[in-house]
Amino acid sequence: QVQLVESGGGSVQAGGSLKLSCVASGYTYSSVCMGWFRQAPGKERGGVATIDSDGNIDYADSVKDRFTISRDKTDNTLSLQMNRLQPEDTAMYYCAADLASCSPWWEGSWTDLHYWGQGTQVTVFS
Repeated sequence: QVQLVESGGGSVQAGGSLKLSCVASGYTYSSVCMGWFRQAPGKERGGVATIDSDGNIDYADSVKDRFTISRDKTDNTLSLQMNRLQPEDTAMYYCAADLASCSPWWEGSWTDLHYWGQGTQVTVFS
């Protein structure tokens, strides 16, 4: 059974940093696209960052130069380093994996995503 478990969320003052982690189990880690999406109350779900099996990385424009996604295949961990956090980054952050491509994150085809975790809350206060 596939499981994705996120951790690392919390509350931080604007300008601060947080690092999210996601531990994946139950599938061939190296054969998927993995990434993060987020959703704030009353707002649409949005892609944050993805990394595919070749190491290609994409970011949402709003987080470029502030967030860094990385993956460690040795322990099946996906991470998201978030720097210079802003109140508009406040959301529930979800780790997700897809066996085909990174398209769901950027085309908004969320029902196509194969797996996702329970989410971890990030709150940024001014």
